[in-house]
Amino acid sequence: MISNVVNNKQAGLSEHPHLTSSSEATPHFTLAELCKTKVNLRNVPNEEQVENLKRLCGWLEQLRRRWNNLYGEGDDPIVINSGFRSPEVNKAVGGATLSNHLTGCAVDIRCVGIEQALRYAVILLDISDMNREDYDELLIEQKAHSYWIHFAVKASCNRRRTNFIR
Repeated sequence: MISNVVNNKQAGLSEHPHLTSSSEATPHFTLAELCKTKVNLRNVPNEEQVENLKRLCGWLEQLRRRWNNLYGEGDDPIVINSGFRSPEVNKAVGGATLSNHLTGCAVDIRCVGIEQALRYAVILLDISDMNREDYDELLIEQKAHSYWIHFAVKASCNRRRTNFIR
C-alpha cells in the first residue's frame, strides 16, 4: 500500500469516521492520501465526496495493475499529488472555481516525464473503452518540467474531456 505522511489532525481527518491514516478505499489507496494537502487548512470530505473518491480509486487500481503488467517492476505505485479539496484548500492552491476536486471526483497523478503521462493516459482510455464507462476529464498537464495527469470521474454526466494543458 502506498503510505504517505499525512497530518490527520492538521487536515481535520481525525474528525471523519471513515478517514484515518489506514482507511483503505481500495487495496492500494487510502482515503487519507486522497485528502492530503500541503496547506494548513481543514480538508474533510462529506459522505458523498467519500463515495466519489472510492469510485476514483477503482479506476486507479485498474491503472496501477495495467501499468505494472505492461511497464512496471510489478509493484510500482501510482502517486497522487492531489485529490479531494475543500473550497478553502482549492482556493489556496489556485484551483478552478468549479474543479472536480471539490466534489472528490478528481485526482492529479504524478508522472515521471511526458512518456509516463502519455502511457497513463492511454491506459485510462483503454480502461474506459473496455469497461464502457466514461470519465469526465483526462488531462495531461505540464508546468515547467513537471507532468501530471488530472483525471476525473463523476457518478453521471461524464463529458470525456481530453486535453494537453501547458
